[in-house]
Amino acid sequence: MNGFLLLIPFLLVRFGLLALLDREAVGRAAHFAPMSGGEIPAYWVYQISTAAIFIYLCFCKIAVLPLWLFGAGLAVYLLGLLACGASIVSFAAPSGGGPLTKGAYRFSRNPMYGAYFLLFLGCALLTQSPALGGIVLVFQISAHWIILAEERWCLERFGDAYRQYMDRVRRYL
Repeated sequence: MNGFLLLIPFLLVRFGLLALLDREAVGRAAHFAPMSGGEIPAYWVYQISTAAIFIYLCFCKIAVLPLWLFGAGLAVYLLGLLACGASIVSFAAPSGGGPLTKGAYRFSRNPMYGAYFLLFLGCALLTQSPALGGIVLVFQISAHWIILAEERWCLERFGDAYRQYMDRVRRYL
């Protein structure tokens, strides 16, 4: 089975579910905070690595053997898909005017990025592709820089409310 098929549930959750719950949230999710310094090249690395994951999966096959690796990959993939769904549901119902702190955002300030990492890591395990695993690692490192820009933007926008949220909730898990 072609690895690209693994992206279909992800795309349905990421875009379909989000559009179904709140069309305006699709635009909010596509917004990137203003970046400066090392965040700018990191943004391009993030975009290129995302495209590379999608393209590379077109050339990968899902491997069932060894069974333990398939099982581990499937578990990580499904956990990522579930986490993505939970973060999308939370993202579609923002806290009126303040920082988003409900649902999945009670446990992580960046649950969507964590979900993407798990899902893409699951894809790398399911296809048993070290190259895809490397691309996912580059993706996640560059995402950290995007997250730093987003947090700075949230501090500017929400001030003390976001600072208090940062004190209560971890960046990742």
